[in-house]
Amino acid sequence: MTAFDSARLNDAHCHFFSAGFFAALARDPAAPRVTDPAVDLPAALGWDAPGDPAQLADRWVAELDRHGVGRVAMMASVPGDETSVAAAVARHPSRFAGLFMVNPTAPDAEERVRSGFGEHRLRCACLFPAMHHFALDDECVTAVFRAAADHGCAVFVHCGMLSVGVRRKLGLPSRFDVRLGDPLAVVPAALAFPGVPVVVPHFGAGFLRETLMAADLAANIHVDTSSSNGWTKYMPGLSLADVFRRALAVLGPERVLFGSDSSFFPRGWQEPIHEAQSAILDEIGIGGAERAAIFAGNFDRVFGPAGTPSPPTD
Repeated sequence: MTAFDSARLNDAHCHFFSAGFFAALARDPAAPRVTDPAVDLPAALGWDAPGDPAQLADRWVAELDRHGVGRVAMMASVPGDETSVAAAVARHPSRFAGLFMVNPTAPDAEERVRSGFGEHRLRCACLFPAMHHFALDDECVTAVFRAAADHGCAVFVHCGMLSVGVRRKLGLPSRFDVRLGDPLAVVPAALAFPGVPVVVPHFGAGFLRETLMAADLAANIHVDTSSSNGWTKYMPGLSLADVFRRALAVLGPERVLFGSDSSFFPRGWQEPIHEAQSAILDEIGIGGAERAAIFAGNFDRVFGPAGTPSPPTD
């Protein structure tokens, strides 16, 4: 018997587009005027209404079962929606690891982070510097890392290009400053808190070179493979297979996590992303234990075994 299950599949990057998520979008002054954001905004997008968190969590579990996916990292995709994902995690603790977006410059940020890790039992705080206009070497980021270290949790840092499809489709402005998403800027915090796993999604979303440099300097920096990685259009001649080769050469298979960037229904879980990336691993000769680490095992190490709560602090 082998020491790994090559059929296991976990997903390190999914979004929980809850009723709270749509309510937050509706508060934007440029948003369409609606009566019920959780019904009317999805309808305008051609999506299904999410229902309450329990209903959405159950639908996700049915979808994961249909595709043979074991666990997913499920993200609250606006600051303040921690309770929605916390409800999903509480309902299906063996299937979801909870992630939550935080704006570390907000007055209540530190309280929200510690509550997210503690009371809500979530496993990872998500930082979007380009969206919320802060530097990754700012003290407010250090505070997030300190809380993650105290609770044995992880930090997700979106670097590089940032485009939020739902905002674009609704005609909402996205005044992002991608200059703030340089992966090299997270190295000081990563080095200061070496026990905190750091996940940079989309291979750095256009900052591949900088992401690899950062990961070479800090052994706790990981990448996820999520989405179609359309940022490769900015680097002529670079294929996604090349990206995988370069990332694996620097990080090794133990610091690469598969992700799909799945988010809404009726599209559901993005099987084509998995199929394409699985084919790439076949093409470059990655199999056995290395493949199992990328598609499942690294997830458990970064986010903890199924049902793991954040440990209390003194």
